[in-house]
Amino acid sequence: MSETGADRHVVIIGASLAGTRTAQGLRTHGHTGRITLIGAEDELPYDRPPLSKELLTSDWSDESVAGVRLVTQAELDDLDIDLRLGVAATGLDLDTRTVDLADGTGVAYDVLVIATGAGARPSPWNPPSGVLQLRTLADSRAIAERLALQEPVVVVGGGFIGTEIAAAAIGFGCAVTVVDPVAEPMTRLVGAEIAGALVELHRDNGAVTRFGVGVTDIRGEAGDLTVVLDDGSELRASTAIVGIGSVANTGWLEDSSLTIANGVVTDPYLRAIGTEGVYAIGDVARWPHPGHGTDIRAEHWTNASDQARYVATAITQGVSAPFDSADYVWSDQYAWKVHSVGRRDAAGTSIVVGDLDADGRVAVIHADADGIACGAVTVNWVRALNQVRRLLAAGRPAADIVDELGLRAA
Repeated sequence: MSETGADRHVVIIGASLAGTRTAQGLRTHGHTGRITLIGAEDELPYDRPPLSKELLTSDWSDESVAGVRLVTQAELDDLDIDLRLGVAATGLDLDTRTVDLADGTGVAYDVLVIATGAGARPSPWNPPSGVLQLRTLADSRAIAERLALQEPVVVVGGGFIGTEIAAAAIGFGCAVTVVDPVAEPMTRLVGAEIAGALVELHRDNGAVTRFGVGVTDIRGEAGDLTVVLDDGSELRASTAIVGIGSVANTGWLEDSSLTIANGVVTDPYLRAIGTEGVYAIGDVARWPHPGHGTDIRAEHWTNASDQARYVATAITQGVSAPFDSADYVWSDQYAWKVHSVGRRDAAGTSIVVGDLDADGRVAVIHADADGIACGAVTVNWVRALNQVRRLLAAGRPAADIVDELGLRAA
């Protein structure tokens, strides 16, 4: 292995946001050695948030699909990045510093970046056809084709992905029912202060919600499905879309000696525990979050992008401070824009500013036990979002944000 950092061969497993941005960042920071970017899908790297948002409802033209690409082949060629698509990693040997691939070949590395992300938690209900899940570009296209039929849809799972798909289905003209075993699923996403308004938004747009009721079976086939609920009732649907969470893509690492526990466990510098020259980033990484005080696996676009930038810097220049996350997520719910930044402190308080009914916008500002702002959720209020992000970075009191927003606290 070369002792010169700039000459080391960096192998990146996973060609989504985290992996692609790492490869680009390495070149930006002057890395001159080989970079190999390996992806399981036979697709140029693409952005995933649009899969449940604008792309899902697009015309699926070449231009629309090109709009979600993270990089072109020409750009990769200019950066001298060796992109290998359609070949999944199947194993890792830390002793020989080799990654085994599904085509029977292996690739040796000096530095390894694991960015294999997460996959949809498998549906426990698998009739011959008609049950779909969303994780890839192909999944989004398949769902769009079913929604275009304008036939009844049952969405299992009331998280952001499920509700975004429900909104898209309503837009296509489908009759939509959203099912979730949690009585108030929106609360876990945005908190009790806003959850009820989001549920009403879906109902006002025509969605039927069956919350607090679980699914026990899905029978039939595409076009004629029966969704059986645990209260004994049944729903008829042409398509069922299941969004019940995710699982880290770590199966290929089972025979390695890496520490795997709901993701690849890392130290505060995103280095896989007990290894040299191995990093894990993005949805697959489980790292010690300084704000939460525990290890977390964060499935946030911003987190993946920030970790890629951090690791590219660590490999090329070194870093002195542990990684810290911006904790920023967003969701499109019909015409509403929902943004969440930072975190909610269980020992702290939250202040509601604005009113959706009166103002058409609202913010919930979270403070820690000392009154310092630690996060917020905003709906239809970009100015509040920007204020929160600026003042969070400055460690300002939550009351300062409320004062600057200039609206009454509810």
